[in-house]
Amino acid sequence: MTVAADTRTTAANKSFDLGPAAELVSKEEGHRQPLAPEFVCLEDFSPLEVAYDFGRVRREDIEAGPRSIWRYKHLLPVPSNVEEYPNTDPGCTKLVRADNLAKALGVKRIWIKDDTGNPTHSFKDRVVAVALAAAREFGFKVLACPSTGNLANAVASAAARAGWDSVVLVPSSLERAKVLMTAVYDGSLISVDGNYDDVNRLATELAGEHEDWAFVNVNVRPYYSEGSKTLGFEVAEQLGWRLPEQIVVPIASGSQLTKVDKSFRELGEVGLVEPSPYRIFGAQASGCSPVASAFKEDHDTVQPVRPDTIARSLAIGAPADGPYVLDSVRRTNGAVEDVTDAEVVEGIRLLARTEGIFAETAGGVTVATTKKLIDNGQLDPDSETVLLITGDGLKTLDAVQDHVGPKATVAPNTEAVDSALGL
Repeated sequence: MTVAADTRTTAANKSFDLGPAAELVSKEEGHRQPLAPEFVCLEDFSPLEVAYDFGRVRREDIEAGPRSIWRYKHLLPVPSNVEEYPNTDPGCTKLVRADNLAKALGVKRIWIKDDTGNPTHSFKDRVVAVALAAAREFGFKVLACPSTGNLANAVASAAARAGWDSVVLVPSSLERAKVLMTAVYDGSLISVDGNYDDVNRLATELAGEHEDWAFVNVNVRPYYSEGSKTLGFEVAEQLGWRLPEQIVVPIASGSQLTKVDKSFRELGEVGLVEPSPYRIFGAQASGCSPVASAFKEDHDTVQPVRPDTIARSLAIGAPADGPYVLDSVRRTNGAVEDVTDAEVVEGIRLLARTEGIFAETAGGVTVATTKKLIDNGQLDPDSETVLLITGDGLKTLDAVQDHVGPKATVAPNTEAVDSALGL
């Protein structure tokens, strides 16, 4: 792999075609700076976010667009010709009306946004596609990331499709299925002796040393994170260009929840939907629930924790966007709740037996948290609710392997089958 002389210096002296993206703005004090591969404001040390100058965006133009996230390119920080480059074309996943689950939970109407249908079977394909588009514009040549699993799969796949090298760092405790699914793309997969927070710190150091490496969730994070908006865009379009009344979102770094919130607001700003009230709820596993704890204790800051949960894709003990999650849920009159590992497994099984959708542990967290929010009266059972299911259960088989299996092993005759079934 080659190392560019000074990608950031070059970027600082160049203008870029990133569609409607106008500049970067700090999330704390609103300091503004030109578009560049930077993720922290040097004036107030808060995260940087993309600000836009949206032109006219019409529903009919979106509906006539490709069956991928690029139908929303006029709302994303990507070049105008983004779909012309080799990419995995994620998005346009199913929104499933979950009447069986709604009945089991005792609510009026639930929709499942089933993102297991993406190219590497999680929502991370969305954010990586946007990050890759920005990285290409900035002149990077290597796609990289620290990951709890799903992002590793998406980065390795997207880099292979684009003809790029990839460098992926994962905790050594990562689920075997996710390790294999990353390794098969034949990039550089590095297992690190530590948890995700250790891996993330290492990635930040490497991003400072290797100017030619685009760490999707580090030096190009402002652009990467905007990819999560496409979840909100799709939900609104699939509901007939309207916003849901309630939405439940799993929390890892917290970026997904804040960007879904941002997507709903932007849709109203550009006139694609009629602005209407909505409530956002966050879901965490009790073994890694720093944002839920801060919400319940009415704190504005999020204290880091050491993760200990089967929901490894959500096991980020120091979530970068934790404080902004609190802002979103409080502003929308939502809440953040957490559930035990046993409840996570039951959430996976409940979704599978009611709707035929096999979710990974993060999905179990979302379903179980929804049940808990209903039981404790925080989620309105009469309001239309969307649940984000962000990853495929085939990636976390170890979570359910001790809880499901054959009902019986029988001789190959009808009498034995009838006996096993109690017929």
